[in-house]
Amino acid sequence: MTPGTSGDRADHVTLRQILAHDEDGVLRLLLAPAGQDVAVHGVLIGDEGAGRPYDGRIVLAAGLAPDLPDAPAAVRAAARRGAAAVVLREAVEAPVPAEALAAAGECGIALLVRAPWADWGDTLALLRSATAFASAGRGGLMADLAPGGGLAALATATALRCRASITVEDTQFRVLAHSATGPDADGVRRSTILGGRVPDRRVAELRRSGLLRALWTSQDVIHRPADGESPERLVVAVRSGGEVLGSLWAAADGQRLSPDAAPTLRRAAALAVPHLLRYRLRESGTVRREEHALRGLLRGDGDRRAHLWSLSLPPDAPCAVVVAARDPGAAPSSDRVLEALAVQATVFRPTARALREADEVAVLLPVEDGGSSREALGLAAELDALAAGVPDAAPVRIGVGHTVSGLEASLSYGKALLVLRALRDREARGADPAPLRYAGPDDVATTIDALRMLDAARPVWESGTGPLHELIRADLAAGGSLVRSLAACLETAGDIPRAARRLVVHPNTLRYRLRRARERHGIDLDDPDTRLVLALAVRLAGALRGDSGRCSSAGPT
Repeated sequence: MTPGTSGDRADHVTLRQILAHDEDGVLRLLLAPAGQDVAVHGVLIGDEGAGRPYDGRIVLAAGLAPDLPDAPAAVRAAARRGAAAVVLREAVEAPVPAEALAAAGECGIALLVRAPWADWGDTLALLRSATAFASAGRGGLMADLAPGGGLAALATATALRCRASITVEDTQFRVLAHSATGPDADGVRRSTILGGRVPDRRVAELRRSGLLRALWTSQDVIHRPADGESPERLVVAVRSGGEVLGSLWAAADGQRLSPDAAPTLRRAAALAVPHLLRYRLRESGTVRREEHALRGLLRGDGDRRAHLWSLSLPPDAPCAVVVAARDPGAAPSSDRVLEALAVQATVFRPTARALREADEVAVLLPVEDGGSSREALGLAAELDALAAGVPDAAPVRIGVGHTVSGLEASLSYGKALLVLRALRDREARGADPAPLRYAGPDDVATTIDALRMLDAARPVWESGTGPLHELIRADLAAGGSLVRSLAACLETAGDIPRAARRLVVHPNTLRYRLRRARERHGIDLDDPDTRLVLALAVRLAGALRGDSGRCSSAGPT
């Protein structure tokens, strides 16, 4: 992006202004050899416009590998082409190389890093917002309309000039600021101000009338005549180049609008641009920062106390992790189920935090009931009911971890993943008449112990040799019917008729398979050592076939 293409270009913004504007910590300055008052005339992503001079722009090094081996060369190349500064990504696992700092010092170019929770979109939004504020501060509009302050001051000053009530809204029809509401304000304005957003019925009406389409596509101030109890209104979109950020509404509450209301509203919309850019940046930044903190807390990465602080949670508060997961490789249409579960988990629980990943939703749930697991199990039951009610959706299983302190959330997350693995294992083996869809650790404790023992036994089995190994490997290569037959016999304690029913074969067919195993491979099921090793082997073979594989998600167990 080059300034001037979006319509909000200032002559320049200084590095100091950018950092002062960055209240959320998107950027961190590492080195500024020429000082912080160096002028920044725009921003470029990566090697945009190869060979072209950078002319004082700030370069976002978006194309570098995560471990930043090419950072020193990128810094030197940007300096040769006249860049004012370079921004690298910062990550816990990839600190900025000392060679890159040395290169910046030698070349006299500023070096910054992007916060781990932010992305390049956040960085672009920050630079656009800082540039827009710098532009507004140099223009005559601020002195003409609002000498200072934020959106509320702008709304108040605009209301006085327009002789109207002013509302500033975002594209989701949420009220960001408004002027004082007089006694003659109409019902729509009062309900909008009190509710913090435009009522749904009003939005539907504006859509039907075509006014919203006109608003989002027009550069002009739109006039809406008085209609019954609804007073005369003016509305204009707030735009940054081709992007709509929100709108300004002026309502003639009990008096006629001023003659210059339309041009005044247009000037106010121009002044609102940096404020709405900052609002959008802060909103998206808060979401990303919380996601980064929750992901780090669940996986045990980074500063756990800092993560809890970002989530506004005390470190000693008891909490439990609930994980709802679909089977890997499920149809993308089931995404909507996970999205719905994430919303459901938090909509009635202000302190709960949900993290949506590829095939799962992990919920960190602070519990108040003396550290009991009842709240977490109640949430699991609620999510299960919601998932089961969605037609044609992929099955969802839900695991609940132990209640722990916030600092130990990764232990609860790891336990919830083990519960999920146990649920899948039990369903694959037909261990329950009706498969469990959600559970806590105590509900499947024996299965969890068995799976851990299998994990410990796996290296021993995989490195072993002998008749039993040959039988298992040969049968799996041929389809695995004998392995499944042996497993059914062992799981039914040698009850041939019941094992045959489970396999859906005749009992004589099952007896023949067992006799063949004894005759060809010397497998004696009357020997207790053979039964023990065979029980482990067939369970491991089932895991290797994919019936109940190990959970590969991160998290202590």
